[in-house]
Amino acid sequence: MHILLTGGTGLIGRHLCQLWLSQGHRLTVWSREPGQVPKRCGSGVRGIARLEELEPDDPLDAVVNLAGAPIADRPWTAARRQLLWASRVTLTEQLLSWLERREQRPGLLISGSAVGWYGDGGERELTEASQPVKEDFASQLCIAWEETAQRAQTLGMRVVLVRTGLVLASDGGFLSRLRLPFKLGLGGPIGNGRQWMPWVHIEDQIGLIDFLLQHNQASGPYNACAPEPVRNREFARRLGRALHRPALLPLPALVLKAGLGELSTLLLGGQRARPVRLLAEGFTFRFNDLQSALDDLSDRL
Repeated sequence: MHILLTGGTGLIGRHLCQLWLSQGHRLTVWSREPGQVPKRCGSGVRGIARLEELEPDDPLDAVVNLAGAPIADRPWTAARRQLLWASRVTLTEQLLSWLERREQRPGLLISGSAVGWYGDGGERELTEASQPVKEDFASQLCIAWEETAQRAQTLGMRVVLVRTGLVLASDGGFLSRLRLPFKLGLGGPIGNGRQWMPWVHIEDQIGLIDFLLQHNQASGPYNACAPEPVRNREFARRLGRALHRPALLPLPALVLKAGLGELSTLLLGGQRARPVRLLAEGFTFRFNDLQSALDDLSDRL
């Protein structure tokens, strides 16, 4: 199978490339730094700077669209919002424009999204049948990203939307930001600690995307998070236990709001999201509970 990836050099993309190379798939990554692609993704992966580098008669079987600048790295200034929008929505529009001009089109588009699509869900249990609860910038961004990706249906492509939670990995992502403060004994709950945190182990994240690639009936949105979300206070306690450190120092909401502005809503809000469709369609999570996931990763943190 020939798979085109965007965002292939990111955390999830790198792990996908490792898996799919081992399965014998042919991989092409659209990247701003194509020369770095073989180093980051594997020696058998081709990097391209322009989609037009793919020959019109070179068949594609699937597109996996994961590109997007990190949303929580810095406050959402006007310039940052523009970058976040361009790296997701505008890039997806460019991808669809190229696919529209292409005579041979792949049958499947798997496009990234996030559980932030729902906004701050409070205590509501959120399934793929739920509607957005409270729209903020992150929610509006995900909604626009998904709506753009769904336009591929008019090109005869099946579209799968992967609404990812917090990905737990030892080589990047959410845990990499928490490693130092927790190891220094400075970790603890954020705000009142009651907000729900939908999480997923990197192995399950890669496994579920591979499952959706091979599941010929898959379409529409899927919550990519473990079956058992936890509250932030419980997450901090269990991460501290996995690192053999206390996790007692709270990060006050007022401090976050003052320093991060609207970005603080990502940390102070949450989603009690469950992967109802993945479970119903036969995917089995290896890591259902948070403690087993953190224990698996702790030696590598």
